Amino acid sequence: MFSKLECVCVPTKDIESSISFYSGLGLQEAWRIKRTTQSGTPWTLVGLRFPHEKSSELVLSDNPENQRTEVEILVPDVRRAYEDLSENEAVQWIEKPFATESGHVAVMRAPDDNVFVLVGA
Repeated sequence: MFSKLECVCVPTKDIESSISFYSGLGLQEAWRIKRTTQSGTPWTLVGLRFPHEKSSELVLSDNPENQRTEVEILVPDVRRAYEDLSENEAVQWIEKPFATESGHVAVMRAPDDNVFVLVGA
């Protein structure tokens, strides 16, 4: 069901300074998405690519309502993964599947208390 590690998303309070720092380590900005929190505060996601073309990405987020590091896992179909994993009583859902600019996302807590963001179609 899990296809690959898509990215690790880390929080930052100053996204431009973080971009500058990680760019100095060899990462390159690949994309940027502007969003708004439910309370109306604007925030940004920035995807940084590593030099190795098959690597996962490092994503920066300045969302003031979510300051946790997130491990994002690519799955072929988020809604199907949600259905299948919902049969496992040990999985706790933090967020049910919802649509994004590039597909769907769902957030689960594994039995060992680790949180994973499922991303995909």
